[in-house]
Amino acid sequence: MTGLAAGGALLAANPALAQYSPVPEFTGKIGRTVAETQTAYPRHNPVARPGSPNVVWIILDDTGFGTSSAFGGLIEMPTMDYLAANGLRFNNFHTAAISAATRACLITGRNHHANHMGRFNDDKYGAPGYDTYLPMENGTMAEILRDNGYATFCVGKYNLAPAENSTNAGPFNRWPTGRGFDHYYGFNASSGAGDQWHPLVYRDTHREPEDPQGRPFIVRMADEAINYIADQKAAAPEQPFFLYFAPGTAHTPFHASKEWIDMYHGRFDSGWSEYAKETLRRQKEMGIVPKNVELPITNADVQDWNALSADERKLYARQMEVFAGFMSEADYEIGRIVDFLRRIGELDNSLIIIAMGDNGASGEGGRTGGRELSPKEEQDFIAAELAKYDHYGDERTQPFYNTGWAQACNTPFRYYKKWADYEGGTHDGLIVYYPAGIKETGGIRTQYTHVTDIFPTTVELTQSSVPEVINGYPQTPVDGTSFAYAVTSPDNHVEDRKKLQYYELNTSYALYKDGWKVEFPNGAVNGLRKNIYPDTEVRLYNLKEDFNESRDLAKKYPKKVKELLAEFEKEAVRNNVFPLKDGKNADPEHYPNLQRAHYDVYTGARGWGEYPFFDGTQGKPYTLSVFIDEAGEHPSGILVSQHQFALYTMDGQLVYATSDGEKLVADRPLPKGSSVVKVKVEHKGKRSTVFLSIDDVPVGQKELSVKMNMPGKLNAIQVGRQWGVPVNDDYSSPFLFTGKIFKASLDIEQ
Repeated sequence: MTGLAAGGALLAANPALAQYSPVPEFTGKIGRTVAETQTAYPRHNPVARPGSPNVVWIILDDTGFGTSSAFGGLIEMPTMDYLAANGLRFNNFHTAAISAATRACLITGRNHHANHMGRFNDDKYGAPGYDTYLPMENGTMAEILRDNGYATFCVGKYNLAPAENSTNAGPFNRWPTGRGFDHYYGFNASSGAGDQWHPLVYRDTHREPEDPQGRPFIVRMADEAINYIADQKAAAPEQPFFLYFAPGTAHTPFHASKEWIDMYHGRFDSGWSEYAKETLRRQKEMGIVPKNVELPITNADVQDWNALSADERKLYARQMEVFAGFMSEADYEIGRIVDFLRRIGELDNSLIIIAMGDNGASGEGGRTGGRELSPKEEQDFIAAELAKYDHYGDERTQPFYNTGWAQACNTPFRYYKKWADYEGGTHDGLIVYYPAGIKETGGIRTQYTHVTDIFPTTVELTQSSVPEVINGYPQTPVDGTSFAYAVTSPDNHVEDRKKLQYYELNTSYALYKDGWKVEFPNGAVNGLRKNIYPDTEVRLYNLKEDFNESRDLAKKYPKKVKELLAEFEKEAVRNNVFPLKDGKNADPEHYPNLQRAHYDVYTGARGWGEYPFFDGTQGKPYTLSVFIDEAGEHPSGILVSQHQFALYTMDGQLVYATSDGEKLVADRPLPKGSSVVKVKVEHKGKRSTVFLSIDDVPVGQKELSVKMNMPGKLNAIQVGRQWGVPVNDDYSSPFLFTGKIFKASLDIEQ
């Protein structure tokens, strides 16, 4: 019994309490002797149904519908091509327009506001749909499958733990290992992004050291996924497993190995318009989009490639080369996982579902890939990035691309990630590989599907039972609709079962119903939208006839607009969408309210001073103090560091240096005994002045050419060591301090 009811709602096969494992009642008989005893061996753990398939979920990041070769894009992804050719492509799949929201929908089958993840998990708002605490009443796929006898592994980007619960203090009940996964290896559980060369990595709930081999993180993630499978199959070969693999590719920064980037050298020199034209041609040829689809009008923030300077074209082409290399390297590493399954004889008994994005391609890079910059800043940025051309994509760089490439990667749709109204924000490709269930491989499925639908589809295809109660928490209904019917059908001639889906994120809203879609943006994003909700300037499209929203029918069918708007209101009430907001931090008086005035970072802190919810100094003056117990003779090493600065000693000489090449050297050496070293940073306009002192005696000051705010969130403060790339050539990481440090303190003037 699968636990699937009509319409896709999930019901319990029995009222069992999943994950609840008391000692079973003894059914034998205890005698005074062995001869008088009747033994009994109760089953303590669930056992999977014989023949249950392994389940592999893969979700990519910020990729866009027109990116991969599997969906007509110009970036080579042969693993995806193979899985699609031997499985099915779904060309009408949708997400929630941003990573945390989409992933909450995926892992629970409930809508993102019902998961309390209406925006992002470090951007909470004081209302039920936005408090970022994923309810225990919304069971995860890992909890369901573990209760059906599966081993469960999560690798990569989880992005669903509340920021407040992501420090060493816990609690960890909303980390992956608290929500049904036996093992986790990936970014901090609240993190939405990370450096791929020097990521902050966790195994279960503990920080991992840096990789001594210096491997790209995608290689390490693939290795861990293979190792988890190898361990499990060696120990229990008959037990199926659930692998949730979310590598974070291709969220910025675009980091990739040189050989993968070099593979694309010169391929994008003709620009984003030509990319879009060729991609659409291929999409039509492959049957990915209808033959009548044309390229949409250019987004308002996209420049004309032919009007750019030679330097601009050179940099922007390089940005796309790095992005493409990043994608292709990830595809190769995923291919290693697939090949391992083949070699151990498990591939044919695996259900592999790949979401080719958690939202559309990202337009957050702005006109240059440097985000929002003034004209002068744009030119400085271009010059600085071109200076890194030959090693772009390595550990010394933080590449991104601009809105021109973002629109091209979303071909044939308009706009980007975070735009929940336009298809460019929500429309991605989906691949299903399932030899046991797909009758004719290589087909394209056009049924309307949403990320919430993957959960009930997996339940149905694995014939899993779904309990009414998990860990003592009564379970809520699932919002998703199974599309197993489209997977197992021999052709595409099956009517859509997904009839209704709302969308909402920050400033944009939409509702889909029976092929019609109404869109009504609220607020402004980059000055491109007006605050027009809920008046008649909404947009209306018939997606059955207009695949990429090219013909607005709102004025022609005002009654349909009114009908769909009323449906949105109902869905908004049901899913905790209200109140509608206008952008980020809609409640600044009360949130963010996470920053303290004082932080102590002790040398023994195994997280090495990481404060995932620390929100930076926000332009305020601050003082870093390092309490040294003993320096010793001629001490060397880091006292305190972050990726933008380091306070260190070289043979007893105290130095403050920034990654911009500035340096302040103290006018006297560090004493060999105990001392307190302070660096105070004050700001004036766009510049900062740094003051050094030892035991409150001034030893130097310097006006910097930049403003040295203390970055927040996942930019970890390090005590006695450097994480990742050193700020200059004076030393090599980790440059451990040769003396003894008790702690470092950060004091922020309020």
